[in-house]
Amino acid sequence: MKTRTNLFFILLSSYVVLQFLWWGYHLIELSQLVELNRAVSERRVLMILGEGLVFFALLIYGIWRIRKSIQKDIQLSLRQTNFILSITHELKTPIASIKILVQTLLKHELTVDKRNELLNKALEENKRLELMIENILQAANLENKSLKPEKSLFIFSVFCQEIIDRYHKIHGKSFIEFQLVEDAELNADRFMMEVIIINLIENAIKYAGIDSSIILYCHQDGNSFVFGVKDSGPGIQLAQREQIFNKFYRIGNEETRTQKGSGLGLYLVKQFTELHNGRINCVENLPTGANFQIVLHT
Repeated sequence: MKTRTNLFFILLSSYVVLQFLWWGYHLIELSQLVELNRAVSERRVLMILGEGLVFFALLIYGIWRIRKSIQKDIQLSLRQTNFILSITHELKTPIASIKILVQTLLKHELTVDKRNELLNKALEENKRLELMIENILQAANLENKSLKPEKSLFIFSVFCQEIIDRYHKIHGKSFIEFQLVEDAELNADRFMMEVIIINLIENAIKYAGIDSSIILYCHQDGNSFVFGVKDSGPGIQLAQREQIFNKFYRIGNEETRTQKGSGLGLYLVKQFTELHNGRINCVENLPTGANFQIVLHT
């Protein structure tokens, strides 16, 4: 994007300089012809005015394009700055938590239930750390355009059940509801589908919590396979529903934000969905909450 902007700016600047030189030449020539031939001079004036209007239109368009590109670069730079600030904190937090939990286990004589509780918390923090690192690596692979789906046929409900069982084991309770079509087969990249589902569940847990209603669903709609995650959290404002899929974008600002995350989860969800020639929509989950719905064409 920057290369195209620089090239356009160079071409526009060159055109401005050459146009002024061309106008200067014609004005000098015109001044010499004024006394000799008034009709010729009038045609030259009209020609210069026409070229001036074209030049002015191109100049305005160029300024608009450059301004738009600069604004886009500034927004990306701000998101990258927010990402660095947030990821530094987010990476340190689980590491520090795991350290404290392990130290507690080593220094104190605890009951079996208490030890299991601390071990589960350590596993949860380790899982969060692992997810963030995996998201960063996958985002880098997407930038390098080195990721391509390796599709295989699998039973989607069984696949989802394995993921959900891990969440229920970590949190010690069943909090995700299933609305899945049994024996529904999907031809897709298993790894990418796992990243999609995990990030959607993590997003629901982040904003709605495990004590709310979180639903994983799927169904067949004609030639399309539809699946997604619904929650009963605060939902997402209409103006932000397009931006949330941008890389590094996070709702709110770093000084007041309380939710954890890197701003890469939903970006990966969208990119992996599009690699399968699918689409993702964020819609209302009435009466409250968000519904991230993915449609894959089978």
